Amino acid sequence: MSKTVAILLPIPTERPYTYGVPEGMVLAPGDHVQVPLGPRKVAAVVWDGKVDEVNPKKLKAVEQKFDCPPLSKELMQFVEWIAAYTLSPPGMVLRMILRSPAALEPLPNTIAYKFAGKEPEKLTEARKRILTLARDGMAWSKSGLAHAAGTSASVVNGLITQGVLEEVEIPAGPLVPLPDNSYHQPELLEEQIDSAKALVETTEANKFSVSLLDGVTGSGKTEVYFEAVAKVLELGKQALILLPEIALTANFLERFQDRFGVKPGEWHSDIAPKKREQLWRQVATGEVRVVAGARSALFLPFHDLGLIVVDEEHDAAYKQEDRVFYNARDMAVVRGRLADAPVILSSATPSLESRVNADRGRYHYLRMEARYGEAVLPDLATIDMRKNPPPRGGFISPILRQAIGEAVERGEQALLFLNRRGYAPLTLCRVCGHRFQCPNCTTWLVEHRFRKQLQCHHCGHNDKVPEVCPSCGTFDHLVACGPGVERLAEEVVDIFPDARTLILSSDLMGGVKRLRLELDAIAKGECDIVIGTQLVAKGHNFPLMSCVGVIDADLGLSNGDPRAAERTFQLLSQVTGRAGRAGGKSFGFLQTYQPEHPVIQAIAAGDREAFYEREILGRQSSGLPPFGRLASIIVSASTRNEAEGQAKAMRRLAPKEAGISILGPAEAPIAILRERHRFRLLVHGDLGVNLQAWLRKWLAASPKEKGSIRVQIDVDPQSFL
Repeated sequence: MSKTVAILLPIPTERPYTYGVPEGMVLAPGDHVQVPLGPRKVAAVVWDGKVDEVNPKKLKAVEQKFDCPPLSKELMQFVEWIAAYTLSPPGMVLRMILRSPAALEPLPNTIAYKFAGKEPEKLTEARKRILTLARDGMAWSKSGLAHAAGTSASVVNGLITQGVLEEVEIPAGPLVPLPDNSYHQPELLEEQIDSAKALVETTEANKFSVSLLDGVTGSGKTEVYFEAVAKVLELGKQALILLPEIALTANFLERFQDRFGVKPGEWHSDIAPKKREQLWRQVATGEVRVVAGARSALFLPFHDLGLIVVDEEHDAAYKQEDRVFYNARDMAVVRGRLADAPVILSSATPSLESRVNADRGRYHYLRMEARYGEAVLPDLATIDMRKNPPPRGGFISPILRQAIGEAVERGEQALLFLNRRGYAPLTLCRVCGHRFQCPNCTTWLVEHRFRKQLQCHHCGHNDKVPEVCPSCGTFDHLVACGPGVERLAEEVVDIFPDARTLILSSDLMGGVKRLRLELDAIAKGECDIVIGTQLVAKGHNFPLMSCVGVIDADLGLSNGDPRAAERTFQLLSQVTGRAGRAGGKSFGFLQTYQPEHPVIQAIAAGDREAFYEREILGRQSSGLPPFGRLASIIVSASTRNEAEGQAKAMRRLAPKEAGISILGPAEAPIAILRERHRFRLLVHGDLGVNLQAWLRKWLAASPKEKGSIRVQIDVDPQSFL
């Protein structure tokens, strides 16, 4: 064993380890291997790095080279780029690629059956149908043959037992068939044709570029970028389409199938492990040509990536805030550049970062201002809750009540939006004032009346709703404060007892499968009034929706998040955009105590440009992204003194550099999370500074983590909790 090689393992390691290469084994960077790590055997990747000098007696050898396409050079560069940008160990980034280690082994052959040339002892009608199919020499799966012949599997088993059908092994076929570009050519309007042509041209150029497809809700953005996908397929390359939420996938898959005749490959956490393994390998071999998936699909080992689409690019769900902190939208642009592939960012309410890049000419800017076909944007109005308050104990104003009733009478649907899950965000005792708080976090417990539980939405802790106050022991004096969607549904049922009412929330029983069924039911008109959280704002098409009411339009405007106005604008614009997608008159109502707020006024007036202009100027004057850099450092520990002491020590040792300032340390808004005390430091840098280099210098000078202390770095933070 005279040769050594650098191996990067999917563990929190900053650099590759050195292993010996057995005689006769040839390894190159990107090859997938199995190596010993302590008592375990771990799948890892040969890396292009410096090999350490190791005592031959202590040197461990590579045990196996997998028969699998190696990682491409661009994907290895992608790992190193993300690690450097996010200040994460490269091994943890690699771990996101090697999510399905079983996929490194060749897929097992499929067992099939074909006609053996022997006739059965007795020829029944069912057997006759099976033999009619099998005599052409094709091999069939047992279930496929039974289904095609209209018989049960037991009939097929009988023919196998008699030797009429013989077992054969065939290579595993593609998980999904090849999409057909010519399956259905949609009729596009002039505005769509112009945008589609521009996207096809950038795709055909076969080089890196970024296009921002900015179209109002219902303008047909999906059909437009499908034309770019069709061009990629024509060129023989692969396409990746990122979606922000798993629950959106079912509707998207149907639209893709309507256009290309088959569904794309799916990649998200709800897919069975075996299918994930098969998809991973067939993406690596190039057999799967189009993948639609959640943010983790960005780390699939594409054989020849020709296009990346980020749908709803503004969505906060693209930000991962666990282990490796990254924004999939931004990293999609990076991967596109490394793969020399075009990237399409699509949204009805683009992020400020993307909009500024488009205005500066860094991105191609495609604007679509009209809805497709007969669809028209809803008429929007504010309801001043100071002048038109709801009845005592209620949350729906008289104006909105009347609009809902009129929509239901016309056989149309109404949507009420409230971005609060559960029944009530706070429960307290009217006698002693006791408030129910999570024992692990500094947050109130949310009442879920359907489940009869008080639950923390941050750590998952839950208790049964008690009959007495645990502080003063008083019976029947616990009161729910504020509305959640469950409480709002209770009010709707009281007002409209004959209407079919449905709650759409991510935390209801049944998970993703139930959500998809409910979304389908709404689209088919099987309910009259929908009460939903932000889940309803994510690109759904509800043809019968003609009235949308936002119960608390001010929610989210008053916190300290520098993106609060942007997020509120995006969320409310997307919610009201669910109305009027099938034509006819439609209405959107914003219940607010601040009708004069610029965000509320911009939405009600339909003046998005006024909002973007104001918000861009505000960010520019304060040097906030995209006109400056931010990094968040969260110091946590099992005790407050430890967390505060570490944070203060880090602040004292921070290097002084022009263009960089530090705020804090201060207790995080959620000061205790999962029994860990948290302090936050916020680093602000000018646009031209090398923030990552400064952060590395700072971390090197800071006290090392010890005991329960943990330091978490989030470059370009999206959350400020």
